[in-house]
Amino acid sequence: MKKFDQPLEVVVLAAGQGTRMNSALPKVLHPLAGKPLLQHVVNTAAALAPSAIHVVVGHKADQVRQAVDADVHWVEQLAQLGTGHAVQQALPFIAEGALVLVLYGDVPLVTAACLNPCIQAARGGDLALITADFSDPAELGRIQRGGDGSIQGIVEYRDASEKQRAICEINSGIMALSQPGFMDYLSRIKPANAQGEFYLTDVVALAVADGLAVHGLKAESPEEVMGINDRAQLATMERTYQRRAVGSLMAQGVSVADATRVDVRGTVEAGQDCFLDVNVVLEGQVRLGRNVYLGPGVVVRDSSLGDGVRVEPHTVVEGSQVAANCVLGPFAHLRQGTRLEEAVKIGNFVETKKTVLGRGSKANHLAYLGDASLGEDCNVGAGTITCNYDGINKHPTVIGNDVFVGTNSTLVAPLEIGSGAFIAAGSTVTTTVKSGELAVGRGRQRNIKGWVRPDQRKNEPESK
Repeated sequence: MKKFDQPLEVVVLAAGQGTRMNSALPKVLHPLAGKPLLQHVVNTAAALAPSAIHVVVGHKADQVRQAVDADVHWVEQLAQLGTGHAVQQALPFIAEGALVLVLYGDVPLVTAACLNPCIQAARGGDLALITADFSDPAELGRIQRGGDGSIQGIVEYRDASEKQRAICEINSGIMALSQPGFMDYLSRIKPANAQGEFYLTDVVALAVADGLAVHGLKAESPEEVMGINDRAQLATMERTYQRRAVGSLMAQGVSVADATRVDVRGTVEAGQDCFLDVNVVLEGQVRLGRNVYLGPGVVVRDSSLGDGVRVEPHTVVEGSQVAANCVLGPFAHLRQGTRLEEAVKIGNFVETKKTVLGRGSKANHLAYLGDASLGEDCNVGAGTITCNYDGINKHPTVIGNDVFVGTNSTLVAPLEIGSGAFIAAGSTVTTTVKSGELAVGRGRQRNIKGWVRPDQRKNEPESK
């Protein structure tokens, strides 16, 4: 078989419960940078362009399937009898002669760059696995090498002698071998270990005994192949991920106040000379233009911010498109469907939802704009709200250019306000306001002489 004719199929092992997490959630669904551990692994597998990805599930299989967004073939391992047994469950679904790469759902930081050499080394029928040198190998399986440096086998920690436990080179578990090879070796392994399980690692000793070439490729960084077994390791891995993600942003020309206090939970594209203050969180698909400033505690989720945008402290921007030179916050909330044109100002304690503000418009404080469209150079006073919901349906408010909405106005949708109109402070507006008109919707004021405060009435004599 020609090397370049051999299709690649990936098997991801994700059936375990993860008892050391002490959680009702399956281990592979615990989040890292906002995504399940398994999602990271599947995304990496997809980057290898395999002909198929098989995910072996067991513990709470339905929950795992529902939580992961992926085009994969799900394989169920009804009884968790070890890693070798798990791979066996997937083999009937793998094309004859394919090259099989085995990955793990709790090893989220492995990269395509780390895996490609392993794949190439296994082309043509050899066995390849990824190893790493750990300063503290803990309970990981140890690599056994012969006097010439060749790999002779792998011993699991529980079955290792003290001398073997002193070895620092560990088995990552990541392995590539042809489908016929796995079919042969997995049929021959026995559960002769302390756990009574079928270890995938026993394939290595069988391959060595058969004279098959075994290639051990060391990962450049141990972090790439580090698995997660408990919450402490998950927290450590989170900081490792964030250190890399923030480092990538800084390489793009982004400055950060404190690299340990910025979290990236998605994909971020950033222009030059952006600044991220402490406790900024970026989630989903985020695009930052040039010279964007994000103040302390800002959250940006699935949004695009144009050049020169300034986001003041503790502002949340989600599902929004913000054009250049806008100023947001502090303590503002832009919700899904918000679109701001250039130089818009959204001030403190202003909330928008499915709303468009034209160039130069502003709502400086204490307002709610929902299902609204405002033209250019409008001013929305404090306490203004659009009453867009009647208990059943949402209704729009359409406002033209250069409209002044006075303080504490209530705009009852559906409503149209023409360009140049003026809404008097304290008005409740329920009907169309034409261009250039002044709308006054207040109750008539009445001043009562001789009125007595309630706290003074108790001193008056009772009437007979």
